[in-house]
Amino acid sequence: MFDLKGKLSRNLINIPGWRTNRRIVVIESDDWGSIRMPSREVYESMLKAGIGVDKCPYNKYDSLASESDLDALFNVLVKFKDKNGNHPILTANTVMANPDFQKIRESGFKEYHYELFTETFKKYPNHQNSFYLWGKGMEEKIFHPQFHGREHVNVNLWMHLLHNKQKAFLKAFDYGFWGLGPSIVHVGARRNIQASFDASDQAEIEQHSLFIKDGLGLFHNLFGYKSQSFIANNFIWASELNKTLKENEVTILQGMKYQLLPILSQTRRQKIRHVLGELNDQKQTYLIRNCAFEPSQYPTFDNVNNCLKDISTAFFWKKPAIISSHRLNYIGYINEKNLIMNLRDLEKLFVNILKEWPEVEFMTSDRLGECISSDDQFSNRTF
Repeated sequence: MFDLKGKLSRNLINIPGWRTNRRIVVIESDDWGSIRMPSREVYESMLKAGIGVDKCPYNKYDSLASESDLDALFNVLVKFKDKNGNHPILTANTVMANPDFQKIRESGFKEYHYELFTETFKKYPNHQNSFYLWGKGMEEKIFHPQFHGREHVNVNLWMHLLHNKQKAFLKAFDYGFWGLGPSIVHVGARRNIQASFDASDQAEIEQHSLFIKDGLGLFHNLFGYKSQSFIANNFIWASELNKTLKENEVTILQGMKYQLLPILSQTRRQKIRHVLGELNDQKQTYLIRNCAFEPSQYPTFDNVNNCLKDISTAFFWKKPAIISSHRLNYIGYINEKNLIMNLRDLEKLFVNILKEWPEVEFMTSDRLGECISSDDQFSNRTF
């Protein structure tokens, strides 16, 4: 029954929208630049304090990518080439900043301050050259940053919890992080501390517009080019923000099949269905993830074969295979086995992709969006 339901879901997501005879594979990887668990020692200390960080794979495995993490990942990516001589390339959806914990504490938890993630790298013990390695990955065309938000924390919610002395979040703050999701700490109203664009009222949405503008400016200044695409943290954002994104030259919206709307004052979150290639009122193109390689989140699954089934179904319906694969899958800084096992499976995945579909083309999200927009045969994009 479960397998039948999975097959049905795989097919339904691929039926509507843009089609192509090309065998395109895109790997969208979220959370680059953002902190999560600072170290193995902090993880153990939180457990001893009775805070269930072992309940969430992001707290068990995810952190800033160390130099050795990046070396290991990039060494796998450069082993493979598609029919055009291109390596597999991660669309590395990047958060530009992290909280400045010292300044926030000095304000008595009354003012929020942030620092560029490149400054955060300098505070971690094995990360001094991590951003240099990002640059090498970009030169090799295996690592391509795009915009994932200014930060990955819901600023207003977090500051409220700190100001009101919520014990678990104060403990996490003392260790230099915030990422305690709902499986660890319930913060009410179906809120998630990681969902930076969730909102309880319209004023917060207007504030998020300023955060996006600021974050995209940071992106341009750091990388030397403007991000063409955007994906919201936890897939939650208000449609009003599309206008701000477009004004800052974002023309492609990555995501799942549903856009989740801010909770506002409602008891149940609303959502909007999107399909691949759909255009909104700002003339922005939606990309829809239809494949997954997430072994750290689903360790009991056969992640390689499940992803290959996803890809096969996408190609059957003449769709690009857009693979969701978050950063935590490639982090060994907290638990080295996580990196070793997942890179072994990533290699298996690429071997099988190239064996089954030798005509495959590896591509970034923004390049795929350009392909859809330039397709003259796909002029009517309303669904």
